[in-house]
Amino acid sequence: MAYTDFQDFLTRLEREGELKRIKACVDPYLEITEVADRIMKMPGGGPALLFENPKGSSIPLAINVFGSRKRMSIALGVNDIEDIACEIAEMLKPEVPSGLLNAARELLPKLGVLAKMPPKHDKGDGRCQEVVLTGDDIDLGKFPILHCWPQDGGPYITLPLVFTNDPNTGKRNVGMYRVQVFDRNTTAMHWQLHKVGAEHARITAEKRQKIDVAIVLGGDPVLTYAATAPLPPGIDEMLFAGFIRKKPVHLVRAKTVDLEVPEDAEIVIEGKLDPSELRMEGPFGDHTGYYSLADMYPVLHITAITHRKNPVYPTTIVGQPPMEDGWLGKATERLFLPLLKLTLPEVADMNLPIEGIFHNIAFISIKKRYPGHAFKVMHALWGLGQAMFTKMIFVFDHDVDVQNLKECIWRLGNNIDPERDMCVVRGPIDVLDHASRALGFGSKVGFDCTRKLPAEGFNREWPDVIEMSQEVKTRVNSMWSSLGLEGLG
Repeated sequence: MAYTDFQDFLTRLEREGELKRIKACVDPYLEITEVADRIMKMPGGGPALLFENPKGSSIPLAINVFGSRKRMSIALGVNDIEDIACEIAEMLKPEVPSGLLNAARELLPKLGVLAKMPPKHDKGDGRCQEVVLTGDDIDLGKFPILHCWPQDGGPYITLPLVFTNDPNTGKRNVGMYRVQVFDRNTTAMHWQLHKVGAEHARITAEKRQKIDVAIVLGGDPVLTYAATAPLPPGIDEMLFAGFIRKKPVHLVRAKTVDLEVPEDAEIVIEGKLDPSELRMEGPFGDHTGYYSLADMYPVLHITAITHRKNPVYPTTIVGQPPMEDGWLGKATERLFLPLLKLTLPEVADMNLPIEGIFHNIAFISIKKRYPGHAFKVMHALWGLGQAMFTKMIFVFDHDVDVQNLKECIWRLGNNIDPERDMCVVRGPIDVLDHASRALGFGSKVGFDCTRKLPAEGFNREWPDVIEMSQEVKTRVNSMWSSLGLEGLG
């Protein structure tokens, strides 16, 4: 289902018993973080929180709205996130139907879904422009922007959809980059060097021009997810959002910059950025669980703020896992597995553990066919989009449940000969990685945890896993109640 806006989504969460309203006055300076962090670390991720009276602002604040598998599924409009993964897999099926009639029956429904994807371009104002602030009326201080952690360089907008256009092609990009607030009308723009927004800024710098930027908060929750998704270059995030929600995203012209923004957004911050104007940004308590260090980033000068008459401010915090952002990452893991299999059909499953911060650890299972197959998969992943940041890849046989961390650790402990089964390479590393030898550059390691073949230097018999026979299991099942062990085992 598609939501009419972010508040419609909050209503659904409350109806499902997934949202807790907090009427007490709580300070966006550190206090909301402490409350939200405790909730996020509850079993199951705790409830979403709506702070109705954040200190210093009349605008309610929503946090942890994506903080569980159930809420992530609700956000994407499905019973479970695997439903979308199955739909993507079905659309990617390579089989060609036999006969013209069968082809029509197979392809027309898929084309019908595709036809609903492109965003709609509305004339006039959107709901996000019910209030328009320009000039001296611009003041970011009216919003309950969080100062998340004690050593942060200032308040941060943490759930922004950052809209830019490619200066050469005009193609839109929507990314999620943290935004530090300097004062009432200037912010930093922390787009990392590997991100598309940063590439747009580099192209703009070559042209000696400024770049238009729109920071969007809220809208259908699918829009927020789409901004985090590692889409291939050239794929419009608003197109992808339309595919997930089965309904086009409606866009309107921004007021002071040459961009289109979602009509249903809660808040839009418009501005212009000169890529040559840099200012110290950070530190920031990041999703790695450590503070990312201060560095020089471009300054955004705000030209307008537009918002709904009664907006809700969406936000999140990141830090030591598990946190809310873990479920945004898990959605990507499941939704993009079919696309990964399109490139690497031998892949059976993957698990990017929340504790591994997604780009630090990957457990992959494959249908191994030949010597060195695991190493082939490692190198393919390191050459595939944002998977290039993965510091440690563990490749298992297809019969290993990579979603079971206990099994993974047991298998890798037993199946690895470190000298033979380890592969160390150098290449791009996430710029937030504080352990790498240089900013954005370091080493990565892969481990072949599969059964070894003679051609891989293993000339002994590979032992079987210890398992009881099915006959004995069945016999014991039938006598279990007579053993006085009901409810055990």
